[in-house]
Amino acid sequence: MPRGVESGERAGDAGAVEPAQDAEVRGREDREAGRGDSAGPWDGAARGAGRGEGKRKRRGRKGAEERQGGGSVWEGRGAAGAATGERADDGEPAERDAGDRGAGERGAGGRDAEGRAREICLRLLGMGPRTRAQLADALRRKGIPDEVAEGVLGRFTEVGLIDDEAFAQAWVQSRHSGRGLARRALAAELRRRGVAQETVNDAVETLDSEQEERTARRLIERKAAATRGVDPAKRTRRLVGVLARKGYPPGLAYRVVRDVLAEEGTEVEEMPDPD
Repeated sequence: MPRGVESGERAGDAGAVEPAQDAEVRGREDREAGRGDSAGPWDGAARGAGRGEGKRKRRGRKGAEERQGGGSVWEGRGAAGAATGERADDGEPAERDAGDRGAGERGAGGRDAEGRAREICLRLLGMGPRTRAQLADALRRKGIPDEVAEGVLGRFTEVGLIDDEAFAQAWVQSRHSGRGLARRALAAELRRRGVAQETVNDAVETLDSEQEERTARRLIERKAAATRGVDPAKRTRRLVGVLARKGYPPGLAYRVVRDVLAEEGTEVEEMPDPD
């Protein structure tokens, strides 16, 4: 029979108080037995579970580190891809082919230069007629590459925005009637503006000798009125110099001055005719 039951029966039957020593001994035994029970299989299981949990935690930390390391690589590739316009989430390498990238940059730069060249040409042509050489010089000063400039100028020529022949003919008529310039001065101006010599010759030939002389006479008639009272010899030299600076031949200049002054009644010293 168990000890507790036996002691309970004695206590119940006799009503006697259990000796303090026996109670203390049994209580200590019961406590030791209890500790033994709690430290037995449950304690071992707990320790096993703790060791298993520790291993799982270590494996989990290792896997996390591996995943983190792998993620940092792709994150770096993703950053590089973002800078170059590539995707990083699908595993594409961030590096692009250097040749393709250079070609793209050159293409973009070429389109930008072409647009600038068109803008420069249109702005200058809006201000007034220009020769092809004048526009080419302007593009060169603005840093437009020669091949881009040639392409733009070629297209402008094809559509008629650049026409050196029309420019030369209009220049001759305008400068002759407005400034009284002779063929020689007009040819020099056109050459300075880059017009081809053949085009220059065709333009100045539209002025004939009679038209040139009539223009010279009108110039001297206006100037003669402002030089009245000046010594005839000095006056003659001044008027001849006016025509010479406008490109008239010496012989033509002298004949016109002499005729105008003679009509006024001024005697002009005879000079040999250079023509």
